[in-house]
Amino acid sequence: MDRQGRDLAQTVWTRLDRKAGAITELTIRQLRHRMSTWVVLGVGTLLILMLLAFYVDSVRDGFKPIDNDGDSVDNDEDGYPFGQERRYGTSDWNPREYPGSGYYVQDGEISWNDDARVHSGNHTWRGATGIFTPVWLDSSYEGDRWSGIIDYDSIEVCPDEGDFATDWWIEWGTACSEENGDLVVHSLEFRGEGRLEVTEDWGAEWGHITDVYDVEPQPASDFIDEDDIDWDGNILRESQGYDDDGDCRRVGWLSDDFWFEKDTNRNNIDCDVRWILGSDGETIVFIQADEYVDEDTDDVRLAGEGIHRGFIIVTAKIAFIMILSIFLPLFLALGLVRDETENGTLHYLLSKPIHRGEFITYRLLGYVIVAGGFVMALAMIMALVTSLMGPGDSLIRLRDIAMWMGIGFATVLALTAYGAIFNTLGLVSSKYGVYIALIVGVYEFIMAVLTLFGASLVPVLSVSHWTLQLVDSLVLIIWPDTLMMELQANAFGLSTGIDLFWNPPIHTLGTDNPFISAIISVVVLIFITVFMIWFGQRQFSRSEIM
Repeated sequence: MDRQGRDLAQTVWTRLDRKAGAITELTIRQLRHRMSTWVVLGVGTLLILMLLAFYVDSVRDGFKPIDNDGDSVDNDEDGYPFGQERRYGTSDWNPREYPGSGYYVQDGEISWNDDARVHSGNHTWRGATGIFTPVWLDSSYEGDRWSGIIDYDSIEVCPDEGDFATDWWIEWGTACSEENGDLVVHSLEFRGEGRLEVTEDWGAEWGHITDVYDVEPQPASDFIDEDDIDWDGNILRESQGYDDDGDCRRVGWLSDDFWFEKDTNRNNIDCDVRWILGSDGETIVFIQADEYVDEDTDDVRLAGEGIHRGFIIVTAKIAFIMILSIFLPLFLALGLVRDETENGTLHYLLSKPIHRGEFITYRLLGYVIVAGGFVMALAMIMALVTSLMGPGDSLIRLRDIAMWMGIGFATVLALTAYGAIFNTLGLVSSKYGVYIALIVGVYEFIMAVLTLFGASLVPVLSVSHWTLQLVDSLVLIIWPDTLMMELQANAFGLSTGIDLFWNPPIHTLGTDNPFISAIISVVVLIFITVFMIWFGQRQFSRSEIM
């Protein structure tokens, strides 16, 4: 190429760069000097800071372990946790029953339909309804109405007229005294020697308390996170899990509930967990545990991590995608070309030869630099805070940073698509474009909500659906164990919130590969943007410049 040709080439590209730079810079300057821009950006910043403050407040004391199976509580405040009382067969609602205090052993009963309705002896009586003629009563063994143990201080005088159960009744869990010294009881427990006449259609049982001995109370912390998930990682072995705390195996327990079943998952193996593979033979699709197996997991590792990821996903989808990516372009992109037409400045901007499609593109580029830069800055702030304060032993969570960068990228794609759509609406109708844009914004928000709740057919006709799909794909790409984590949380009764706002991506062409879904989502969003720019250029080319 001769010198003249090189000069010509340099002149063409230089002028092209100058046109692009000039229009883009003008757009940035105009947006920067608008009060509405700073108001919108300020509201967006305030929203993110509020969410960030909520996150910091929730994690500043660390992720505390949770007693998922409730066996660390001490309901009767006798110093023995519920888990320890269960092993010894004592009640956690009766402070007089505790490990070592002796436990109740049934010796006999009268059922509601037995012919024999009278029994005499020196016993601990339980669930008794009838008339008791005492030889002696243990007045030190008492409780209240709701404990089912007789309360001697609340015993009243029985009615004078008629007979009990024929002419009058007393309330459940109470007793009354007759003139001859007999005691009328209704579903009560007490200790004493005497004769009990059980009322028709009611029952009673009697037994004795074993010898008393000393048992050291265990600290409540022994019953928190004491039965973690036991999985060796071998997906080909379906039977997994181990009952670390023994509340399923119940070996050596003094009282083994006769009704308790050790094989609730029906695989003919007591006290285990079934990890069930899908049809592909490579993915765990369901986890089914026997009762009380792996039920009190390490919350910091599983629930804490799940809640942390859930916060990131919720913030990404609701704050970034459903709010920022819709409302920022609604205020910033709607008038990119329309305002110049109304202000009469478009003629000067197009005074030099420039394709109108280029003009729209450069205007959008300036808008994306402002809005996209703002979103990426917010994403960086969120990444910095969550990666430093998230659960785990590492100093910084690098995957969190990658996730937030992916969220920022997805939001920028949505900002660009919405910017192209709203700018085109402003070109189609300068008078009613803003109203149409509001309707489109509401529609996109509704489609986003439907996508959150798992709808997949109708929402495909929206930008928000594909952006949320991109976020769902990024979750599996950056945190590939998320699906397994959610299966574990559901199987073992943990609440992480991930399942409320995250679903595995569906647009994978039948492969379940998140990379394919991510690529499809990006391509669709780019296509929408290019199409709307083309459509806007077609509309713009027909417009008369004033």
